[in-house]
Amino acid sequence: MTGRATRSGAVIRGFRVGDGPRVVEAWRRSAPADPITADRFRSLVLLDANFDPAGLRVAVDGERVVGAAYAVRRLTPLTGTDLEPEQGWIPFFFVDPDARGRGLGRRLLTDALGWLHGHGRTRVDFSSYTPHYVLPGLDAEAYPEAAGLLESLGFRTLYEAAAMDRGLVGYRFPEDAARRLAELTADGHRFGTPSDDDLVDLVALAGLHFSPDWARAIRGCPASGTPLDRIVVVRDPAGRLVGWAMHGAYESVDERFGPFGVLEDRRGTGLGKVLLHLVLERMRAGGAHSAWFLWTGERSPAGRLYRAAGFRTTRRFRVLRREVSR
Repeated sequence: MTGRATRSGAVIRGFRVGDGPRVVEAWRRSAPADPITADRFRSLVLLDANFDPAGLRVAVDGERVVGAAYAVRRLTPLTGTDLEPEQGWIPFFFVDPDARGRGLGRRLLTDALGWLHGHGRTRVDFSSYTPHYVLPGLDAEAYPEAAGLLESLGFRTLYEAAAMDRGLVGYRFPEDAARRLAELTADGHRFGTPSDDDLVDLVALAGLHFSPDWARAIRGCPASGTPLDRIVVVRDPAGRLVGWAMHGAYESVDERFGPFGVLEDRRGTGLGKVLLHLVLERMRAGGAHSAWFLWTGERSPAGRLYRAAGFRTTRRFRVLRREVSR
C-alpha cells in the first residue's frame, strides 16, 4: 500500500525506521489520558510477534507525525495452530489535536481497515487484541469523537469491560475471609506459593478453562523475573489445582492484579474471596498502595466479588466489532 495525501496535507504510509520516537510523542499529545513510553511501545507493538510494519499506518505532515492507526493480524497463533484467518484488530488509533477536523482520523481508520481486508480479514475488533492490547476497548467518555467515528464506520459494541481500582493503605485481611480460609484449610485445601512443578498444572488450568492469553502471561512471569510469590494457588483435598490469583503478571507492574480464576465447579465456595484477599495481603505487605486491573464484567460474579472486596469502577471500555463480506 503506497503513501497518499489527505485533505490535511498529511501522507499516510506504513511504519518506517525512525518513526518510533515521533509516534510515541504524537501519541502523548493525542491521548493524554493514556500516554505511552518508548519502552512500552517497543514491547507492546514493535516486538510483538504479529507486528507488520505495513500494518502500522502512520500519518506524516512534513517531518511531523500527526496520527497513526495500528492494524494487526495473526502471523503466529496465540495457541495451537489457529491463525484466526478472518480476524483482525485495531488496538489503537490517534490524531494529533492540531490535525483534527479535516478527515484524517477517518482516512487513517479506512486505510487500516483496507489493509486488513486486503489480507482477508472480514471481522475487525477494536481493541481487544491479545497478547498485547493497550486498553481493553474504547473509553467513550474520554474519547467521544473516536466513539462517533468508529460507529460511523460500522463498529458495534459487543460488550463492555470495566477497569477497577482499590486503595490498599490501611488494608486489613477481612475477618469473614480469614474464617473461610481456616475452614477450607481444615477441610484439606492447601493455599500457597506455587513450586516450579505447580506451574505445569497452573498453565494448563488457565489455558484450558480460562484463556490462552492468561496461560501465556503466567508462563512468561518467571522468564521476565516476576517472583513466584506474586502467585497464590489452591489445591483441593484430592490434590487437584482448582484456582489461583496473582499480581505483577502484565508488564511486571506489581500493583496490577490478575489474572485470577477458580474452576467453575468450585465457585460459590468462598475460594475466590480467599484467594483475592491472600494476594491483596501480599501486595500490601510488599508496599503496594493500590491494586487495579483493566478488564472484568461489571455485573458478572467476578465484578460483584471485586466490589465486595472494596474495588470501584474507574473506567468503562466498549469492545467493538466490524464485520464485512469478502
